Amino acid sequence: MEARVERAVQKRQVLFLCVFLGMSWAGAEPLRYFVAEETERGTFLTNLAKDLGLGVEELRARGTRIVSDQNMQFFVLSSLTGDLLLNEKLDREELCGPREPCVLPFQLLLEKPFQIFRAELWVRDINDHAPVFLDREISLKILESTTPGAAFLLESAQDSDVGTNSLSNYTISPNAYFHINVHDSGEGNIYPELVLNQVLDREEIPEFSLTLTALDGGSPPRSGTTLVRILVLDINDNAPDFVRSLYKVQVPENSPVGSMVVSVSARDLDTGSNGEIAYAFSYATERILKTFQINPTSGNLHLKAQLDYEAIQTYTLTIQAKDGGGLSGKCTVVVDVTDINDNRPELLLSSLTSPIAENSPETVVAVFRIRDRDSGNNGKTVCSIQDDLPFILKPSVENFYTLVTEKPLDRERNTEYNITITVTDLGTPRLKTEYNITVLVSDVNDNAPAFTQTSYTLFVRENNSPALPIGSVSATDRDSGTNAQVTYSLLLSQDPHLPLASLVSINADNGHLFALRSLDYEVLQEFEFRVGATDRGSPALSSEALVRVLVLDANDNSPFVLYPLQNGSAPCTELVPRAAEPGYLVTKVVAVDGDSGQNAWLSYQLLKATEPGLFGVWAHNGEVRTARLLSERDAAKQRLVVLVKDNGEPPRSATATLHVLLVDGFSQPYLRLPEAAPDQANSLTVYLVVALASVSSLFLLSVLLFVAVQLCRRSRAAPMGRCSVPEGPFPRHLVDLSGTGTLSQSYQYEVCLTGGSGTNEFKFLKPIITNLLPQSTGREVEENRPFQNNLGF
Repeated sequence: MEARVERAVQKRQVLFLCVFLGMSWAGAEPLRYFVAEETERGTFLTNLAKDLGLGVEELRARGTRIVSDQNMQFFVLSSLTGDLLLNEKLDREELCGPREPCVLPFQLLLEKPFQIFRAELWVRDINDHAPVFLDREISLKILESTTPGAAFLLESAQDSDVGTNSLSNYTISPNAYFHINVHDSGEGNIYPELVLNQVLDREEIPEFSLTLTALDGGSPPRSGTTLVRILVLDINDNAPDFVRSLYKVQVPENSPVGSMVVSVSARDLDTGSNGEIAYAFSYATERILKTFQINPTSGNLHLKAQLDYEAIQTYTLTIQAKDGGGLSGKCTVVVDVTDINDNRPELLLSSLTSPIAENSPETVVAVFRIRDRDSGNNGKTVCSIQDDLPFILKPSVENFYTLVTEKPLDRERNTEYNITITVTDLGTPRLKTEYNITVLVSDVNDNAPAFTQTSYTLFVRENNSPALPIGSVSATDRDSGTNAQVTYSLLLSQDPHLPLASLVSINADNGHLFALRSLDYEVLQEFEFRVGATDRGSPALSSEALVRVLVLDANDNSPFVLYPLQNGSAPCTELVPRAAEPGYLVTKVVAVDGDSGQNAWLSYQLLKATEPGLFGVWAHNGEVRTARLLSERDAAKQRLVVLVKDNGEPPRSATATLHVLLVDGFSQPYLRLPEAAPDQANSLTVYLVVALASVSSLFLLSVLLFVAVQLCRRSRAAPMGRCSVPEGPFPRHLVDLSGTGTLSQSYQYEVCLTGGSGTNEFKFLKPIITNLLPQSTGREVEENRPFQNNLGF
């Protein structure tokens, strides 16, 4: 923070130094260069690098420019040599008119750092205009009684040149009666007077035709002529006399055309035609004749054209009053044009920098100059911009201003600024000029991509097809261009055992996520990982989001029968006494389903039976019970097929085969079957051996499952192989297996589904024998005891 403040202070010091140097140069004498008018284009004027004490490379590097109030560029600055060349022929009379000297001011602007030098181009006059009389013939009437020495005012010639090249003398053709006296008006103009040398005699010479020649002072001199025709008249001894010899008036420059400026008046004591006075201009310039007109009868002076204070501030008119006898008098009218606020301020833009990089420190955006052609308060100006912009105006010398940034810009807040520079003068009424500047802000990579959500949850049905999209993530970047182009990528999962690279992939351009393999709900129910979004700026910025994928279960597992075992070994036979009542519990079919939800809801139904209607299966718990009383006609050996079906769509099913023996009582040493052969004793032995082997196998299997459960509990932290209890219509921890027949007791098995094996196998753990014999009277127990001892219980 301190370093940033120190840099800001240093930049302000450099800016103040530049302004100080610019003001010091502005206060010095301007550089002056001289050129004659009509000089050919391309003429060498000077070498600016030498005049400014700079090298050519430094002059070019500092961005030197020539600024002038004129609309045309009179100079060409060579960037290779630093020479200042004339860009076109100059006409001094067009540029300056009668003003002498003809000085064209301009400024030399150095932008880096900002510095201004004043300079002037003095245009010298050459004798390229000859004197011209407005009238080709001048008529005079002179009384024959005129006394020698009388002077008659003649029309003066006009010469656009100035100085020595301007009008300097008048001559008249040689004669004995007249000569020319040249007089100075006091304003730099000369006019001729015709002076009578001797008395005229109308009877001898009634008329004279003389040639009046106007000469300038050029080398060689130029001249113009007009014919002076003199008529000799009879005596008219009173010349017109003005009431006032000098009239001074002030006229606002906005006076309408046709308005009266002043009224002049003259008197003549003669009578008749010799007393009739006519008013007219005497030796008036072309500009006066275009601007004013005088009523020859009343002497009222009117405006013929609009006045312009900025062009001419004062007019001096000579008005002649001539009577009918040819005598005349004159007076002078001085018209002072007063200024009004009729010119709006002008803004002359020198340089503009756009676009500007955001987050940049204080930067010079534009350099411009203010000009107002009015005078006094009408020419004083105030410059301002809108208040809600991060820019400020700094005044400099020679009415120059710099527009600089007040603080670093933020493109994400404003991509461009429309700046209106308002210049108002202090006249009455005030006039203003508005100049619009558009400043573009270029982008800097200062915004990281932002995800539309901090976390995404995607649902994927198991057994999905690989390489198909499973969802998408999206991030936006407030920057522009390459700084806003976002690339997506997978980041490391928080679970180090999760093979993320083999599960999903992401499209780097649009954020679409794809499953790379088919997912199995029974193996992996959910997993999560992080995705990153990185822009292409320099340096690149990035952000992260969490993606959670939930695998939806599909009915892809058929029910699995836990009891009775359907593994192809010796079938388990259930024993049912013939005295059993209806509803007697024969056994219970236990099955599970590896799916979840309604896909694991199981229902049971009797598919096949040796004696239809003898047994029934409860649909919800799989209990097999007798449906009626048993009779002697019922076969002793019954075979039942039970269908186990889940509630999925489409449903899956499995079958369980049960073998049931109908016996007269559990105390009988052997079973008398209807289809028994003569070797009944051998068959009974086989049954007993099979039953004993089954019980032993169940015991051994229970021990193994107990050990497996202990190992499973120890490795519960492993994500892919943890032990879980299958969902469904079964109890959370125990599956109740109730049986009757030979093993007439209730069993409870703790079931563990190994999620990592991929085989969906169920293992029986810790068989708990709750009751070895069904509830019966003591006599029944006593009768059954020998048979149970044979089974090993």
